[in-house]
Amino acid sequence: MTRYCKLKQKEVVNIADGRSLGFISDLLIEEGSGQINAIVLVESCGFLGLIKPKEFIIPWRNICKIGDDVILVETDLALCRT
Repeated sequence: MTRYCKLKQKEVVNIADGRSLGFISDLLIEEGSGQINAIVLVESCGFLGLIKPKEFIIPWRNICKIGDDVILVETDLALCRT
């Protein structure tokens, strides 16, 4: 078991292309069961934050491995943008 504060410190990497996706900014949790359905990443963008950042929602089933320093996911980011 791990805490959210530890999860959000781990870098998220897409194993499909080896690209760093950033860090977890939020979790989507099923209210009734408490099950985590997805992780939310925020794309850093824009000068001085003038452009609204894009969110990526990655389903929990796409997480391949949670390691000591990194979370490996397999996903097509084009399908994950909100």
